[in-house]
Amino acid sequence: MKAVIVIALVFVLVALASAGLFMLRGGQPGDDGSPGQRDKRMARALALRVGLSIALFLFILLSWWMGWVQPSGLPVGR
Repeated sequence: MKAVIVIALVFVLVALASAGLFMLRGGQPGDDGSPGQRDKRMARALALRVGLSIALFLFILLSWWMGWVQPSGLPVGR
């Protein structure tokens, strides 16, 4: 279960990094390189990141509800 969560977090980070690259680099070779195309690709990558983050959060809630993961908590008062 931990592996699934870690892999999902890696996908979120990859989507964030790709949005950053689209913001910095611009268009790909062969593209017209217009700012509108760059903005669309960056917005799509950021929307994917948000969608993955929400899906991961809902998956963690479902896993907790089904008993697949248990919260360990932090020791209070130590």
